[in-house]
Amino acid sequence: MTTALTLTADRRPDGAVILSAVGEVDMTNSADLAAATDEALGDVSGRPLIVDLSRVEYLDSAGLSVLLVRAERIEIVASALLGPVLTVCGLTELTTVHGLEPDGGR
Repeated sequence: MTTALTLTADRRPDGAVILSAVGEVDMTNSADLAAATDEALGDVSGRPLIVDLSRVEYLDSAGLSVLLVRAERIEIVASALLGPVLTVCGLTELTTVHGLEPDGGR
């Protein structure tokens, strides 16, 4: 059974592309995240793709693998919930991660 995950890509007025994920990312749907990320990366015109994980409640190693492989071409928006796992796996050293600041990046 596939875990619930909703993925939507939007373009901001400044031209940046944001891929928003809502739900849980695990081995049952990490291929969906990979496909959506790769598709959105084709539309960013040399800019980093912004992957918004602020509404992701669970992220396992399969999802982290998707992000790690693409770290040089993405920026991540995350919540404090995902902060420890993004830090321990090294993503915070490989790409920009917004939202982990004490004030939520505001």
